[in-house]
Amino acid sequence: MAGVVATRRGRRPAGSGVPLTFEVIAEALRERIRSGELRPCDALPTQAVLMREFGASSLTVQKAMALLKQEGWAVSRPGKGAFVAHYDHADDTGDLDGREATAPATGTAARVEALERALAEAAQQIADLRGRIEALESGSGERGR
Repeated sequence: MAGVVATRRGRRPAGSGVPLTFEVIAEALRERIRSGELRPCDALPTQAVLMREFGASSLTVQKAMALLKQEGWAVSRPGKGAFVAHYDHADDTGDLDGREATAPATGTAARVEALERALAEAAQQIADLRGRIEALESGSGERGR
């Protein structure tokens, strides 16, 4: 992202081509995804890491992450952090430039994928808990005899 200068203020003059800091952060992360440095399901850098890297406030980093999630580049997993969303590669990327070839699934598709993963994790946790309960119940039944 050499040559990109971000303004430290939350507002920019009308017609200004200078991106805001949250836009710079979001574009830097998009570029890492496009280049393959960050791949689907990889954890995105933490808020603290991004704050240090870009000299930004927590609110600025949160705005960047919200933008990436809204655009379908990232998904959140409660208690685990933000991760690169799955995206579809075109069958023949020869006709496309890098940006189009690695465009993320639409925001809705990324959200559906995230919900499906969360549902699968919840189902597994329920199955694990049922197994533990059954083990406890069968163990306590034997003790009572």
